[in-house]
Amino acid sequence: MGKPTGFIEYLRELPADRSPAERVKDWKEFHHHLPEHKLREQGARCMDCGVPFCHTGTLLSGMASGCPINNLIPEWNDLVYRGLWKEALVRLHKTNNFPEFTGRVCPAPCEGSCVLGMNNPPVTIKNIECEIIDHAWEQGWVIPEPPAKRTGKTVAVIGSGPSGLSAAAQLNKAGHSVTVFERADRAGGLLMYGIPNMKLDKEAVVLRRLRVLEQEGIVFRCNTEVGKDISAQQLLNDFDAVVVCAGATAPRDLSIPGRELQGVHFAMDFLRANTRALLDGSPGADYISAAGKDVVVIGGGDTGTDCVGTSLRHGCTSLLQVEIMPRSPDQRAPDNPWPEWPKIHRIDYGQEEAAARFGADPRVYLTTATRFEGDADGQVKAVHLVDVEWTRNDQGQMIPKPVSGTERVAPAQLVLLAMGFLGPEQPLLDALGVARDPRSNVKAEHGRFQTSVPKVFAAGDCRRGQSLVVWAFNEGRGAARECDRFLMGETDLP
Repeated sequence: MGKPTGFIEYLRELPADRSPAERVKDWKEFHHHLPEHKLREQGARCMDCGVPFCHTGTLLSGMASGCPINNLIPEWNDLVYRGLWKEALVRLHKTNNFPEFTGRVCPAPCEGSCVLGMNNPPVTIKNIECEIIDHAWEQGWVIPEPPAKRTGKTVAVIGSGPSGLSAAAQLNKAGHSVTVFERADRAGGLLMYGIPNMKLDKEAVVLRRLRVLEQEGIVFRCNTEVGKDISAQQLLNDFDAVVVCAGATAPRDLSIPGRELQGVHFAMDFLRANTRALLDGSPGADYISAAGKDVVVIGGGDTGTDCVGTSLRHGCTSLLQVEIMPRSPDQRAPDNPWPEWPKIHRIDYGQEEAAARFGADPRVYLTTATRFEGDADGQVKAVHLVDVEWTRNDQGQMIPKPVSGTERVAPAQLVLLAMGFLGPEQPLLDALGVARDPRSNVKAEHGRFQTSVPKVFAAGDCRRGQSLVVWAFNEGRGAARECDRFLMGETDLP
């Protein structure tokens, strides 16, 4: 490394965010940028450690430890320190088709397993990654690179989310003719409609990359739902291979009294309609407004936080976020050692904004909803809550048990269910005739990605279940590699 003592000389430093009070007034991204000399110092903090766990992508205790797409992190950290930005871009693109996405929305398991992070704040890997690709776009270094020749093989990719885009990009790079089928009106899947604009700008970031993919030869067919607008059998007949990247879009419901009331919605319906209204310039028929309402978000995680941030920008009257799990500790627990992902308490952008607006973090822990209360018109007006404690049942399973005497009522004219997803929607998989695993996901071995139908491959959340964007990129690239091997008998794809 160019600066062997950099981790001693420099402290971890991230760019400041726009103030919460300012940024809730618009839908723009809220991160500022560090000047180049500061970025070079942050790159210098990379330790030249003997075994760099940051890019291992290993699963420990069921969670990612290190980068699942095996980014060459120490290499491009060093190149940034040396001011060799174009060379850093080349290293970054070797493993990551879309670093502008991961640099913004990935939770950075790489930083959780950084060797420096054992006893100091880790290297700012995620921020450096984002700065490399943003600098490259500014300099005009990211240009369409269509393949020199075509193989004559055709591939259909179902779904244009993270796994679908990475599979399509890699298969197109191999020279195959790729058509991506997307049922929404715009390509991008989760990147377009699942992540709010203030976290991932649609025009400046997502659509910019989609235009490059189109110029490289990938065909996007939006407003086309496989099984409805075009049959699964037609795809099997017309294409040499099919890659299913349909995501895990079946939401987990909350079956309690009052669920049928107006004003109780799945989180993704709320977020999707909001982003579409921003892109279209006006609300559509499916738009759900939080303006002037008491909002209760049920569920934590990124989706819950995005509901919080979006509700604040609408101008909600009050905000409560209900989590059934206990609050995480401020520091690693003894049973959560490095290099596992640190399961610690974090304050994300939405909670920070809510605290600035209402004076406190909106989350309550070890709490669940017992019923929704409605008014005479069938509109939700309150949520009945109770504290829980986690105990073991007769089978030894941990279950939440209501705590007597903790019942209470929270006002709510809008309730958003952000409790995760159960798996992929089944009609498409039925039509393709692929086998399922016990969790209803497509049955396909990781590393091979081939389903029970030989010419059909599967990747991303529809195969592994709800997971991280970076795992979707891992799987999309892997499925492309194995699909290329199936079509050509061999493959040069990584």
